[in-house]
Amino acid sequence: MTVNAMKRIVVADDNETNRRLLSAIFEAEGFDVVVTGDGEAAVAEVEARPPAAVLIDLRMPGIGGMEALSRIKKLAPDMPVVILTSHGDVPAAVEATKRGAYDFLIRPIHHVQLVITVRHAIEQRVLEMEVKGLRRRFAIGAARARLASGSAMQAVVDQIEQVAPTDLTVLVHGETGTGKELVARAIHQASARRDKPFVAIDCGAIPENLVESELFGYERGAFSGADRRKDGHFVLASGGTLFFDEVGNLPLAAQATILRAIQERQVHPLGAPRAYDVDVRFIAATNELLEASVATGRLREDLYYRLAEFVIAIPPLRERRDDIVSLAATFQEEASAEFHRQVSSIDGEAIALLGDHPWPGNVRELRNVVRRAVLQARGAVRGAGDVRPLLAGRAATERGAPTSTRTLKAVAEAAAADAERSAIEEALRTTHGNKTAAARLLEVDFKTLHVKMKRLGIEPGD
Repeated sequence: MTVNAMKRIVVADDNETNRRLLSAIFEAEGFDVVVTGDGEAAVAEVEARPPAAVLIDLRMPGIGGMEALSRIKKLAPDMPVVILTSHGDVPAAVEATKRGAYDFLIRPIHHVQLVITVRHAIEQRVLEMEVKGLRRRFAIGAARARLASGSAMQAVVDQIEQVAPTDLTVLVHGETGTGKELVARAIHQASARRDKPFVAIDCGAIPENLVESELFGYERGAFSGADRRKDGHFVLASGGTLFFDEVGNLPLAAQATILRAIQERQVHPLGAPRAYDVDVRFIAATNELLEASVATGRLREDLYYRLAEFVIAIPPLRERRDDIVSLAATFQEEASAEFHRQVSSIDGEAIALLGDHPWPGNVRELRNVVRRAVLQARGAVRGAGDVRPLLAGRAATERGAPTSTRTLKAVAEAAAADAERSAIEEALRTTHGNKTAAARLLEVDFKTLHVKMKRLGIEPGD
């Protein structure tokens, strides 16, 4: 908010005497006062040149103070609005508070009290804006520390900082294990929606016949077995961020409905009589080139362009080797604390081994190797002897089939499956087979963990 805007207030009252009196009071206090005779004009003024605060009479011809309050809060949710009235109406005061009014004052009001109320409202707004700014800078700083220090990832963090304050739909592209969900969460944390839910959906884990009921919800009796009402992911993420992981796996039949929901910001639960508005920011992630999916007909072109309003590409770990040491140190510190191990450093030979490895599973694979090395380390310094067997086992897995019979995609999928298997097995060991706790540790939902365990043939007791 500019210095000039901090001194500008809008006064809406259909009584000319009241307007003149209020204008004189606040101009004497150094405010720039914009007076209007109705609620419609007050809303238009807020939209054109947002002031520091609004004073509005409760009862006016046209749209009254309550309706104007609702419209103003929709335009500028943090705008302080003070309702003035000549009638002691307790239900109206309660309703105004529910709609977000800063205060509800009943005439006659001493001019000192009125000025103090408005000053406090503006000061509170400025303080809240400063806190939001600090929290946003903290989120960006945390993202820089978490995503590594190399120039390639710093460019990614710069993009996060650019797009986070907006409501643009973001498409995050990167190989499996590069940290796409971490980027999505960083965008959410650096946005104004940070205090609202972040809901992640594994698009490949939802059976095709359940996609719409999972995403949009359903009413009781909508279909056989629907014995209760259930909110879908769109509603659960209301006010926050909805993250479509591996969006290329969405069934073609459901894509038109999802596109409509994203465009119109409305969902129609199965069995519901009408559609409902939802306020959600969308982020999607993919490990494949969606343009190819569009070309082959697996993904609707209009959905692709709707999702790709802003694209962030995460480079694979093999292309940013300057990040390996810093990431390994971060993962080592986390694992040491989690496993209560005093592993404080890593020797040069072990660093060289990590730097030479191709990391087909990317950051996820590196994290898994480091965590296992910390768990198995024999002393305070993690050495080559702790790392070499873990990397050798992966290399053997990658060499398991003749090169001539394995495509690059097959090698990448095998490596990704191996990295996922190791991470899940380790999480289950750490939680003594508790799948709920393991899902929390892996930062996935229980259903996703269950589906992946079934696909990889993992049992809790393995």
